[in-house]
Amino acid sequence: MAEDEAVFLLSRDQPSPTVRFYTWLAPAVSVGYFQQIGRDIDLAACRKRSVDIVRRPTGGKAVFHGQDLTYAVAGIEQRDGFPADILGTYRRISRCLIRGLREMEIEAQVAEEGRALPETPAKASCFSAPSRYELLVRGRKICGSAQVRSHGSFLQHGSLLLAFDPLRTGELLLPHPEGRDQQIAHLRQSVTSLRDEGAPLLDMEALCRIMKTGFEAALGVCLEEGALTQDEQALKERLLKDKYTNDRWNLEGRTDRWIWENS
Repeated sequence: MAEDEAVFLLSRDQPSPTVRFYTWLAPAVSVGYFQQIGRDIDLAACRKRSVDIVRRPTGGKAVFHGQDLTYAVAGIEQRDGFPADILGTYRRISRCLIRGLREMEIEAQVAEEGRALPETPAKASCFSAPSRYELLVRGRKICGSAQVRSHGSFLQHGSLLLAFDPLRTGELLLPHPEGRDQQIAHLRQSVTSLRDEGAPLLDMEALCRIMKTGFEAALGVCLEEGALTQDEQALKERLLKDKYTNDRWNLEGRTDRWIWENS
């Protein structure tokens, strides 16, 4: 998260957008910028199962990481084909993901524009219901995404599910009034994954290459491998030290103001 935020905050200094693909070293729950952990996440269950919690700079709901490929795209509005509005950016990035999935013979569609999101027993989970322009396969969500925008720059995060365990995900959410069994049943019905859709078994490097190809085809660009700049590396280390290893941020959503003012 520190690396993604550093790239986002300094994206205006870069000549082109940045696309990142990564996995997680250990099981973790990432929660959305505005999400209230005390109302949604079972902290005791997370601690018992050694599941870390980190707050994203992007919005949205909780995502249980461990069997997913995470992507991050940082860029500038109205440049390199990205529009000035949130939904337009979602739409453009969704096309990239669809092209990548098609390489694995998985046909995904975007959720209907303007689709109303129902109240669900697992509403604390990002995968409980699709937002506009998120990806569905046979009506079930396979990738969840969230965004943050500031001063003409944007960062979009997303989680493409390689496999999905509704029981384990449900156990990390606080029980809904309808009961935990209802939460788990809803997740089982509304979520799918590459494994569930019969995608070929690929190592992570091969999967990243396929998704990279999807972005290149949809955007009409050639992605070049790169590394953090010195400024991005320095800001990443500062954010890691003063923000993302701090429970005040991860659990409460608060941080020292100077980080933002001096970024």
